[in-house]
Amino acid sequence: MSKQEAPLVTLQSFLPQGSYEPVMEYLHQYKVHLTITRERKTVLGDYRFAVNGKNHRISVNGNLNKYAFLITLLHELAHLVAFIRHGNRIASHGREWKATYGEILNRFVLLKIFPADVEQEIKISMKNPAAGSCAEDGLLRVLRNHDDIKKGDKLVEEIEPGSLFRTEDGRVFKRGDQLRKRIRCLEIKTGRMFLFSPVYEVMPVSQV
Repeated sequence: MSKQEAPLVTLQSFLPQGSYEPVMEYLHQYKVHLTITRERKTVLGDYRFAVNGKNHRISVNGNLNKYAFLITLLHELAHLVAFIRHGNRIASHGREWKATYGEILNRFVLLKIFPADVEQEIKISMKNPAAGSCAEDGLLRVLRNHDDIKKGDKLVEEIEPGSLFRTEDGRVFKRGDQLRKRIRCLEIKTGRMFLFSPVYEVMPVSQV
């Protein structure tokens, strides 16, 4: 099983101090069924609207640090609230969602629960939130500074040009040039070129 139920009494351990009560207000008000999952590389959280009498469902990766966990949860709550307000015909990350997400983020920023570096990046991202949970590069960088356990992974942008790295699925790449928003990398086995986000986590390797 990749998911486990998140008893509300234990949810507090996943959240920054001072955020539990306002989070619970949202969960109770909108009757959210919350689950905490194991690490998912392609997604940090997701939302499924209520159907056939079931509750709204949100899941969040349980391996995130407390600030990343909260921001991801708020991202998914914004989908729920935007859906309630505007219906299911709105764009997934359109202007209605962005306005709702910015409103919710601002409420938690005012609580002064985030470290200064995280708060600064949140205020920047609030002007035009990105589609993916914690998708803004700057926000991802500062959130990594608050991980409880430091892993051996590096960001692609931290790999020296010409050096090798391995992705979670075992593929090996050579880091190439920095483009405007992506980094071009060569897959060693196939000779194909791929574009990576600068803040994608990989494992450095010395040789194939």
